[in-house]
Amino acid sequence: MHIECSKMEAGIFKLISSVADELKMPCYVIGGFVRDKLLQRPSKDADIVCLGDGILLAHKVADRFDPKPQVSFFKNFGTAQIKLYQQQLQALNNDEAAKNNDHYFEVEFVGARKESYVETSRKPTVQTGTLNEDLNRRDFTINTLALGLNKQNYFSLIDQFNGLAHLQQQLIKTPLEPSITFSDDPLRMMRAIRFATQLHFDIEDETFDAIKANAERIKIVSGERIADELNKIILAKKPSTGFDLLFKSGLLQIIFPQMVALVGAEYIDGKGHKDNFYHTLQVLDNIAEHTNELWLRWAAILHDIGKPATKRFEEGHGWTFHGHEMVGSRMVPKIFNALKLPQNDRMKYVKKLVELHLRPISLTQENITDSAIRRLLYDAGEDIEDLMRLCRADITSKNPVKVKRYLKNFDYVTERLTEVEASDKLRNWQPPITGEIIMKTFSLKPSRVVGDLKNAIREAILDGEIPNDYDSAFKYMLLKAAEFHIEKTNVVT
Repeated sequence: MHIECSKMEAGIFKLISSVADELKMPCYVIGGFVRDKLLQRPSKDADIVCLGDGILLAHKVADRFDPKPQVSFFKNFGTAQIKLYQQQLQALNNDEAAKNNDHYFEVEFVGARKESYVETSRKPTVQTGTLNEDLNRRDFTINTLALGLNKQNYFSLIDQFNGLAHLQQQLIKTPLEPSITFSDDPLRMMRAIRFATQLHFDIEDETFDAIKANAERIKIVSGERIADELNKIILAKKPSTGFDLLFKSGLLQIIFPQMVALVGAEYIDGKGHKDNFYHTLQVLDNIAEHTNELWLRWAAILHDIGKPATKRFEEGHGWTFHGHEMVGSRMVPKIFNALKLPQNDRMKYVKKLVELHLRPISLTQENITDSAIRRLLYDAGEDIEDLMRLCRADITSKNPVKVKRYLKNFDYVTERLTEVEASDKLRNWQPPITGEIIMKTFSLKPSRVVGDLKNAIREAILDGEIPNDYDSAFKYMLLKAAEFHIEKTNVVT
């Protein structure tokens, strides 16, 4: 077993080792850093467990740097954290830091501890413990691996739960009896699925059975913590793996029931529809192949979320989902609220893409009008490229002829979008006549008629009835004002 550290990491650990020896304090680097190094994955942080005062150790380590990094500590939990930036890392003769102003390395210190739980909370009662007791409380065997940091055991591997073998077997398994591990801290069930998804590992059968048996316990976990784990699953290389495991474990039914409603295909008179749950997972994976953008991936997850509510069987035709894009769009804020996701522009972005995701499909015809293209450009704005990415990802047919035809149609729509955008400059466009101009021109106060006039001007430009310029829009405004019975004598000269 060989762990290869960067020059920077080796410098940090040697310094910690020196300080720990001076304090006569056994200490170890433990958990994720060791796991990721063995898997040859990058790491920007390390957890240090010591048999003693972790806060004291952190302060003493910080004292060795010039400039001294800030020590963030929490007495109630006995933890401390330092973040080493470029200046501190260069002091370790680290060439890597000198090339990258954003480079940092985070080190958290904590005294070894043991934990006990009550059934109604995942927050433990903590007591000082031994290294073995500290390892016992950890979630998975692959996270129990530790490296000694003192002179007498420097970088020697401690593997109490066979974690190294489980890494090699690509297996997620709990160190203790899994039902106890998951009942104590139910968030570990989602972490098991997250690690399986990120690392492409399998979850041991007994461990997965315990997740299914304890799924209801997830209800005591805060929505924010669940959302954090869910987002990490979504950002994995193949997020469908995680959602499939969440569904099969019973967790998805509890944390995200709207998505479970997509599961299954129904048949009447021999006519069926596709399983919209697994279709959605394929769309999500298709998006994940091309972008790491979290909120575009959320749009993929929610693009068909309105289908269960709009599903109908029409005699002689088959299954329909009319209006599912509008229903789904209205569901987005409620889903984001329930999952403790942000209620800001990110939610509005997802809502918009869900609402518009069928529009480019309806435009895949050779007689497509400039007016229809203008409206799509206006409605999508800066998100038009993401919308087209979502539409392409939505092609999940296993028929290569169909796929080729659909992609060709989208290529045509993209060309038309480019042409109209170049001539009309409608992206994030606002009509040349504002509500303020209308009110000033006709001595009007804010009212419905002002909005009606502004909308009429916008629609005329989008339909190509008038050019997209101020003079044409102003003349059209006067004509429409007459239709709305706004007296010409009201015009301010």
